[in-house]
Amino acid sequence: MIKHSEINNIELHAKLKSKQILFAGNQKLKIYGRLDCASGKRMLKSNRVFFSDENEALALQYRPCGHCMRQAYLKWKHETI
Repeated sequence: MIKHSEINNIELHAKLKSKQILFAGNQKLKIYGRLDCASGKRMLKSNRVFFSDENEALALQYRPCGHCMRQAYLKWKHETI
């Protein structure tokens, strides 16, 4: 997990371009989603974290976004009930 506040723009762009970062999350809400998610784009930089893959986010107990990852969210919701 990489905190957005702890990475500079050049390094961030390099990791995005090389696909080392595939998902972003909200550290306070413990939600992760795709980089192009409208909900994710609205979050504060201080709350934003980045993940290399879904497994990393799930291992840190983040849940899928209900907007951009609907199927994964419904599966997660069904498993937690």
